[in-house]
Amino acid sequence: MRTALILITAAFGAFSLYAMWQVGFIGLWQGGLANIGAQQITLDLIVSSLLLIGFVARDCRAQGRPWWPWALLTLAAGSFGTLAYLLLAAPRQHRARMPASASASA
Repeated sequence: MRTALILITAAFGAFSLYAMWQVGFIGLWQGGLANIGAQQITLDLIVSSLLLIGFVARDCRAQGRPWWPWALLTLAAGSFGTLAYLLLAAPRQHRARMPASASASA
């Protein structure tokens, strides 16, 4: 799973940098608001990001960690915030749940 997340983040990051280089940050938003179809996709992505922030917040609260840095990152950088959470914060949760015998062999 972690390898897939790394590959997705790298590929999407490369594509995002290329798009930003081509049209700039403002150009990305102009394209996303250019017509009703683009507006629907942009709104759908905003709704999805807000839902993901809710899941991250619930997960962080359950672990006693602050959720707001991940929310700010998601609001500023879109899915990169959630991808960063899954890559950097979520793995600690899974390691903590592993039995002692499994963590010794990992």
